[in-house]
Amino acid sequence: MDLHVWLAFLVASCVIAVSPGSGAVLSMSHGLSYGVRRTTATIVGLQLGLAVILLVAGLGVGAVLTASASAFLVVKVVGACYLLWLGWRQWRAPVAKIEGGATQAAEPDLTAPQRVLRGFLTNVTNPKGIVFMAAVLPQFIQPTRPLWLQLLVLLATTVMVDVTVMHGYAWLAARLQGMLRSVRARRAQNRVFGGVLMAMGAMLFLFKRSA
Repeated sequence: MDLHVWLAFLVASCVIAVSPGSGAVLSMSHGLSYGVRRTTATIVGLQLGLAVILLVAGLGVGAVLTASASAFLVVKVVGACYLLWLGWRQWRAPVAKIEGGATQAAEPDLTAPQRVLRGFLTNVTNPKGIVFMAAVLPQFIQPTRPLWLQLLVLLATTVMVDVTVMHGYAWLAARLQGMLRSVRARRAQNRVFGGVLMAMGAMLFLFKRSA
């Protein structure tokens, strides 16, 4: 891959990662709830989902999904329903006081594997990601070069950028923990992030292949 092609993809990856999406919302939500270090598990899951999307799009399956109304509809409905469910759980998450006046979610913390799975499902069930990658990747793949090598370079670049940006979102959210120690503030936090996730899920139902 030529250097100027890689640099162009690096810029595109930065723009894609910084743009708010369900992954960013999840990173911020878990950053507030678990702190940056424990949110790393969530971000690992997001990257696994992102890797699947990139490889699927790069190998041409993304084009099949965008061309097949049935396949696209299935992915879209599954992704939308998952985000709606995730948002509803966040909205309804109970908050209880603990000693010292601090607060925590009354439900048990998610384990590291559960956070990885939640991150993975959030990205891999997002049809907008598949369609976007299917449209973007061909612009940076050179037909005269080995496909697998180019995909590995693009994947490594995408993951490197996204890991950095998602940790940035989690870090910024974690810095707000001191301002969100009351029951009322934590409940508002749950409803804000839950509402955003549900809104994203609802918007997926309106997403069309022509986009």
